[in-house]
Amino acid sequence: MTKPLEHITILDLSRVLACPFASMILAEMGATVIKVEQPGTGDETRSFEPRVEAKAGSDGGSESAYYMAFNRSKQSITVNLRSEAGQQIVRDLAAGVDVVIENFPVGTLKRYGLGPDTLREINPKLVYLSCTGFGQTGPYAPRKGYDTVFQAMGGIMSLTGERDGGPVKPGLPVADLTSGLWAAIAVLSALQGRSATGQGCHIDLSMFDAQVNLLTLAAARWFALEEVPPRMGTEHPGRVPSASFQAACGRWLHITASDQHWEPLCRVLKLEAWGADPELQTNMGRVRRRDEVMQRLTEAIATQDRDALCDAMDAASVPAGPIKSVDEVLSDPHVKARGMVGEFDHPVIGTFPALPVPLRFDGWDNPVVGRPPLLGEHTAQVLKDRLGLDAARVQALREAKAI
Repeated sequence: MTKPLEHITILDLSRVLACPFASMILAEMGATVIKVEQPGTGDETRSFEPRVEAKAGSDGGSESAYYMAFNRSKQSITVNLRSEAGQQIVRDLAAGVDVVIENFPVGTLKRYGLGPDTLREINPKLVYLSCTGFGQTGPYAPRKGYDTVFQAMGGIMSLTGERDGGPVKPGLPVADLTSGLWAAIAVLSALQGRSATGQGCHIDLSMFDAQVNLLTLAAARWFALEEVPPRMGTEHPGRVPSASFQAACGRWLHITASDQHWEPLCRVLKLEAWGADPELQTNMGRVRRRDEVMQRLTEAIATQDRDALCDAMDAASVPAGPIKSVDEVLSDPHVKARGMVGEFDHPVIGTFPALPVPLRFDGWDNPVVGRPPLLGEHTAQVLKDRLGLDAARVQALREAKAI
């Protein structure tokens, strides 16, 4: 067997998080990803914290765990995009690849002669994805931004936080990560369309658009009720109970119950008589009496041990689970059984853990955790194999600071 994307080659001009995350997913599903980095410094995340120190016996130094989290299984070449010779290298490489991914500000690559029109004229079957903060068009197109700016402007921050508290950002870069997933979906969709028609395309992906799209249920409430959803902590605006509760041990669990779970939940908590109230048998009734329901459940759960209560909930088929910290998740027996903590061997830092692509195929080889490249590790080989450049020409390009 082989991996599903082994026939695809991607020229990755992107950096930082969203698009490198997308190209890493595609790389670990088999695509050859050639990551183009700035000579000398590379992707700016190579300098980001946290740092991982070199293994004993090596030449020393350290690597960025941030960079490694989003750049596994790729080849790295260094090309100076401000150099005419460097720009020509990218054009020549683009002629022989399937996909170009870039996340430069609007118009930057066009000025370098590397925009979608130019590269698609060279390679009409090319899938060219541009990921920007606000898209190629519209009044915000020239603006720059980061993950938290898109969270703020896209509405997710306004929905996140405790009742009567201020807005809170999620604990992970949600805008970057979800934009990366949209980028991977877009590339796969375009490739599937090309397989049927032979036609390439230019994809305009706005990270702001991606966050607006995530509003989904919040937008549905506005469309249906003209209701601006308030911040509700861990509670759900339309379902009761769906919230986090603190147990006697000080730890927390989360419960989300539908009508069929109400009576089993009340039995576990020894609240049968109160829970038998006809109005509480329906979610609509529980929503109307939200404060009462939350108070009674909070009081009952506060007397229980978290893990024992979670076991009882499982036995009663009530959807519930412990709220786990990162270290608890990564040592969880189910996480281990599913192989969701892998590792790679790196020439500088040695063996290092990593989170694999969470897909399992029956009929294809599964994604495998690869190591991230050293800066410019594959420059000479890629230029030789793909462009036919000999060692003297590669050295001349180095001396001209084009690579």
